[in-house]
Amino acid sequence: MCRAPTAADLLSCSQNSTGFEKPPPTEVLTYEGLDVLSNRLAHALRSTGVRKGDRVAVSLGNVLENAALTYAVFKLGAILVPLNPSFNQHQLTAALAHLGAKTLIIGAVTDLPYKPCRGRSNLPLLESFIPDMATAAGISSEQVPTLESVIIVDNRSWHPRVEFPLERLRALTPLSELLSSSSSSSQNVLPDSPLSADETINIQFTSGTTSLPKAAQLSHNCILNNGRLIAARMGLELADRVVVPPPLFHCFGCVLGYMATATTGAAILFPSPAFDPAASLLMAAEQDATGLYGVATMFVAELELLESSPALREQLKGVHPEQLPFQALRKGIAAGSSVPESLMRRLYATLGLHDLVICYGQTETSPVSLMTSPHDPIERRTGTVGRAMPHTAVKVVDPHDRSVILARGERGELAASGYLVMQGYWNDAVRTREDCVAASDSPDGRAWMYSGDEARMDGEGYVAITGRIKDLIIRGGENIHPLEVENCLLQCPGVGDVSVVGVPHARYGEVVGVFVVPHAGWVAEEKQQPANRQQVLKKEDLKAWVREKLSSHLVPSYIWFVDDYPKTASGKIQKYRLRDMAVSLLSESSSSSSS
Repeated sequence: MCRAPTAADLLSCSQNSTGFEKPPPTEVLTYEGLDVLSNRLAHALRSTGVRKGDRVAVSLGNVLENAALTYAVFKLGAILVPLNPSFNQHQLTAALAHLGAKTLIIGAVTDLPYKPCRGRSNLPLLESFIPDMATAAGISSEQVPTLESVIIVDNRSWHPRVEFPLERLRALTPLSELLSSSSSSSQNVLPDSPLSADETINIQFTSGTTSLPKAAQLSHNCILNNGRLIAARMGLELADRVVVPPPLFHCFGCVLGYMATATTGAAILFPSPAFDPAASLLMAAEQDATGLYGVATMFVAELELLESSPALREQLKGVHPEQLPFQALRKGIAAGSSVPESLMRRLYATLGLHDLVICYGQTETSPVSLMTSPHDPIERRTGTVGRAMPHTAVKVVDPHDRSVILARGERGELAASGYLVMQGYWNDAVRTREDCVAASDSPDGRAWMYSGDEARMDGEGYVAITGRIKDLIIRGGENIHPLEVENCLLQCPGVGDVSVVGVPHARYGEVVGVFVVPHAGWVAEEKQQPANRQQVLKKEDLKAWVREKLSSHLVPSYIWFVDDYPKTASGKIQKYRLRDMAVSLLSESSSSSSS
């Protein structure tokens, strides 16, 4: 719970980007205001039947309601399940069904990154698994049989062109209606039975898989302490005001954001429901922000907009005509992917983020296990992910024999242990045992969480990430599992086989690259002959297929057609060779276009 002085602003939700037609006014909550609002929400949720241990799914952007609901769910002892608002029907129902969710809280409209006021109506999404919403008095879903209530946050006023007839949908409950009911009290609320600090209070999905999602169970002890220790290392203080564009469904927003600020009394500022570089910059200027969070792609977008938009620069000058727009900025966190030294220096020079730090970790470690410090030299803050956090042990092991700890300077698999390690994947003991392993060398008897990342630790304890042992692709801070894209494309007509790899990219760090073997009777578009009667497999059709079935960030950036794959003697595809092929093909393409 927040215990900061009531004079400290906790939240400021503003959507005053230059792209908004009717920008909503900035809303401000003190910690006292947050306490009162979250109490009212907790009582309202209890009136719908939410009890300790129930899974409450929240699919919202970075808005005030999301923040208050987080604390309301915690106060009830229920389990918060933050969901990516961009999930499609397959992803959403798979997540809800896997966890046996009782309640879904979702916006009438999902805001889209870079597209203020041009959101996606969630009506078709809900209609796909909840029939008869206009006539039924309650929720009944064959796909999610545990679901008892769907609560709607009415954000239609920000999206005047989006259709969502909430007033005619009897099965849905407006959040405003719950808050106005007599059951919505501002009195303190307690769980139905005593709550232990080590009980699961937050379940975070590690990827957007539609079949077997991995849902990491995090406790109060995990997320609260991780946030506090992050705040201490970055030097966060009571007077700080931190702009947080990273999404709240991700650990970056909800732990590095919520918990780091709440445990210090600092203010957390949400510039827009979904990332908008103009809104982020304007809020930093208007609120005299001292800190700014982001992944590398967010920082690049903000810098590029500053350089390319005279209108934005003029607007920033008008905020404080007598001073520079970002003169208070100094602190910040970059996470999700590494920050090149050149970008770090641009952030210093343009935004004044001289104390920007790097955080590394996994959802399964709550999430930060390693972190740089503002006092580290720039080569440490760009060439490494820092040193182990307090009360955290890290080691580098032989990936083929995890019992062998490697010497300093040698490359191997990175593992972490301590209070921060998850309690396991929800209802998935098999995959929990694969990478979350109890061992006698753990300092406090807890399990070691193996990252799948290749790393090297130097003599001073600084860790550099040198690659990935697993095939995970990190695109601008978003984790992408190749198997999900492969499974999707294998269902596309004309695809015989497919292999997905991460391809280096200047903006996103990595993007999805796909090698496709056409099905018998089909031919790749570049090999099509005028008189050929074979069916043609086109790259744009494959991209459209993934875009329709999965989230947009999973759409391949590059597609190559091949006759077969390089394989081991046992028949396994050698993905490292495919990555080398991708780099070579991109280099050849770049050379051809420049000559």
